[in-house]
Amino acid sequence: MIKNIIFDFGDIFINLDKLAVFKQMALFGFTALTPELDTLAKNYEMGLMSSESYVAALKDIFPQADAEAIIQAWNSIILDFPEYRLEFIEKLKKENNYRLFLLSNTNDLHITFVKETMGIVRYKRFKNCFEQFYLSHEIHMRKPNTNIYEYVLAQNGLQANETLFIDDTKENTESAALLGIKTWNLIVGQEDITELTNKI
Repeated sequence: MIKNIIFDFGDIFINLDKLAVFKQMALFGFTALTPELDTLAKNYEMGLMSSESYVAALKDIFPQADAEAIIQAWNSIILDFPEYRLEFIEKLKKENNYRLFLLSNTNDLHITFVKETMGIVRYKRFKNCFEQFYLSHEIHMRKPNTNIYEYVLAQNGLQANETLFIDDTKENTESAALLGIKTWNLIVGQEDITELTNKI
């Protein structure tokens, strides 16, 4: 029996354009995701470096870009947050049938931009729907590493087999499933979080 639900954020609630950042960075020389860029992004996502250090590192790699252009390109992944999804999670919270948690791989620049685009009132409405609101850069862990799921389970006294984890990235749901957590790998464009009742 499912008692707890852990939600991802991007492409579950807020829409993303995951290719936009690469298209934007191509304007100042990006051609492929190198191991160096991948490691930088993951370290930043885990809060192991500041936004200033991250942007400076990217400027070193792409000297023709200024900080503003880098930040604009980096934030281009963030799209809209449909009101119907916000109303859905608020209704689920009000019904009080499940303990609700958010677990997102995100970083300081992105979450700052989300607050700006959503507006602080809507952002607080969203955040208040969850018992805990875990962002990777604040807890220094990221999906799909299993320690992040173990942390959430342990911190909140959750049983894996009573917990549903929803994420659009298959690698993330597969690693959670290794711990006995029930999962829904939501297919973006074919499924929507508002179909949750069909999955429980």
